Amino acid sequence: MSYLDPLTVLAAVPALVIFIHLAIYLVDPYGIRHYPGPFLAKFSDAWLGYVSQQGHRSEVIHELHLKYGPFVRISPSEVSVADPEALAIVYAHGNGALKSSFYDAFVSIERGLFNTRDRKQHARKRKIVSHVFSQKNVVEFEPHIKLYVGMLLGQWDRLYAGALKGLSGTEGDGGWVGRDGRLWLDLLPWANYLAFDIIGDLAFGAPFGMIEAGRDRAPVPIAGASEKEAGAVAATDEITYIPAVAVLNGRGEYSMSMGVLPGWVRPVVRRLVPWYARGLQDVKHLAGIAIVAVATRLGQPTDRVDLLSKLQAGKDDGGELMGRAELTAEALTLLIAGSDTTSNSTCAIIHHLAANPSTQATLQAELDEQLGTEDELVANAEQVKRLPYLDACINEGLRIHSTSALGLPRVVPEGGLVIGDRAFPAGAVLSVPSYSIHRDPAVWGADVEAFRPERWLGPAVGEGEAEWEARKDAMQRAFNPFSVGPRACVGRNLASLELQIIVASIMRRYHFVLEKPEQELQTSEGFLRKPLRCDVGIKRRDV
Repeated sequence: MSYLDPLTVLAAVPALVIFIHLAIYLVDPYGIRHYPGPFLAKFSDAWLGYVSQQGHRSEVIHELHLKYGPFVRISPSEVSVADPEALAIVYAHGNGALKSSFYDAFVSIERGLFNTRDRKQHARKRKIVSHVFSQKNVVEFEPHIKLYVGMLLGQWDRLYAGALKGLSGTEGDGGWVGRDGRLWLDLLPWANYLAFDIIGDLAFGAPFGMIEAGRDRAPVPIAGASEKEAGAVAATDEITYIPAVAVLNGRGEYSMSMGVLPGWVRPVVRRLVPWYARGLQDVKHLAGIAIVAVATRLGQPTDRVDLLSKLQAGKDDGGELMGRAELTAEALTLLIAGSDTTSNSTCAIIHHLAANPSTQATLQAELDEQLGTEDELVANAEQVKRLPYLDACINEGLRIHSTSALGLPRVVPEGGLVIGDRAFPAGAVLSVPSYSIHRDPAVWGADVEAFRPERWLGPAVGEGEAEWEARKDAMQRAFNPFSVGPRACVGRNLASLELQIIVASIMRRYHFVLEKPEQELQTSEGFLRKPLRCDVGIKRRDV
């Protein structure tokens, strides 16, 4: 009997991998070989994996679209389509396109609404979850939002009083300094504290206490979520505290980077690459936060109205309630979707208002006119309905920052899809990057990088009414902060109300400046594109 030499086997493995990738390129099973893009992306997912891990995927792909046009091949099976018209095709109701294996990397406790790929299961989950976020229900959550916005303003008032005395902050206060009659601080952690406390209260029945403590911390079981069934945490279990915001960021970076790799590669890189091993720990810790929070809440029955109580009451078409693990998985999805998106967008909007003093002044004039005679510290839902310039500022912030910036991948169904004059066969993967379509000059004008809320409000100088109506329609079809179609964000109503109340209340009370007027907002992209810091100078306004 003869045996293969181990060295021969080791040498044959990379050769086999290269052969398979080359064969896929030559056979061209997805009919996309002729599309331009990075050389390595034609043969391997490694290019997209590397770009994703570096934290600037959307910017890199946008540069490729500027170079090559609206169709760019970014992996052996995926084409990025920077065409607003593609949104209604790729993500349409009833087109048969399914989420790709990219979403498997986002599963921890069990599949939730976000990462479920099966159409039947998704329809079941969406029926249960979507009613929670109806406009009627969202109005019931308003007191929870206002409570924590008020707490944040109270903390900033305290710090501002200290700043006027020339004091500076400690780590427990998030770090701050008083200078030139202003309170200078990094807005990002405070926006995170606010978003986490709001969603903690709504999804789990109690805040994380981050605003009060001025610290990023949340409880998890010491044993780790991976060693327990969801909801099996007992009162006797030992609890430790971890930086939840940092863990959430790490989880997003890990899952997004892992998701673009083939399924067979994922176990290998988790074992061999320390960066991925650390990311897996973040996934487990984040699941642990949800497990502890849900177990604590369900162990203390209450009649309060919040997201978790409404999820508990939700039934599918068969009249079945969610099981404990499914309920915890959906609560985890709410934590992820309701924290990072809100805090990132809040930071970006306020940064751009600080960078554009005349825009800030226009918004504050609207706030003073509409809210100036009303004594409430925090704006309410009825008040923010009558603030068109506020809505324009929020929309412009969501456009130019694009928190959800990357193209969400969909597998072309049987029968194929046609975009313009391009036909794509079944099995190919298509994605439409929000970052790029939010920067399409044909839709937004030549000043796509400018923060200009006025573009949402009416005709530009020299623009006729018919031209304005056509442009407004194009903007509405291209604006994609919450995705579109059957997989669009079910929490859009809640997210919109949060941003309206938060931005209106903060901007009515404070004036913001940047240390340097040309200071850009530095970002890094995991699954979401988030600011790295948001340093601003704050001064109380007399209203």
